[in-house]
Amino acid sequence: QVQLVNSGGGTVQPGGSLRLSCAASGFTLDSVAIGWFRQASGKEREDVSCIDNRDGVSYYIGSVKGRFSISVDKVNNTVYLQMDNLKPEDTAVYSCATGRYGYFCQDSGPVGNRYLELWGQGTLVTVSS
Repeated sequence: QVQLVNSGGGTVQPGGSLRLSCAASGFTLDSVAIGWFRQASGKEREDVSCIDNRDGVSYYIGSVKGRFSISVDKVNNTVYLQMDNLKPEDTAVYSCATGRYGYFCQDSGPVGNRYLELWGQGTLVTVSS
């Protein structure tokens, strides 16, 4: 079965850390780009980060640069989003997604969001004291 499964969310205090996982099955991550997205209550979905496994290029939205880090474990076919120094404004449902054709990650940002075809179910991150 071709799918992405998200995990790793939870509730942390400001300044805390979480590591989100995006486990792929039914296909390998080697030839695709993976994006991490978040949607806070009442707000539009936001591109947080992406990585293109074809050339290793990654991208971070300005508000998370220096705090979040995206990585790929090719053995376990999983993409991680390490989130450090979390802030209340990071509170959102985080999801990963990919598109085998037409979705790319460049250092200036993701390209081809309209080609995203496979989504994880999302995981809730709450940052609160």
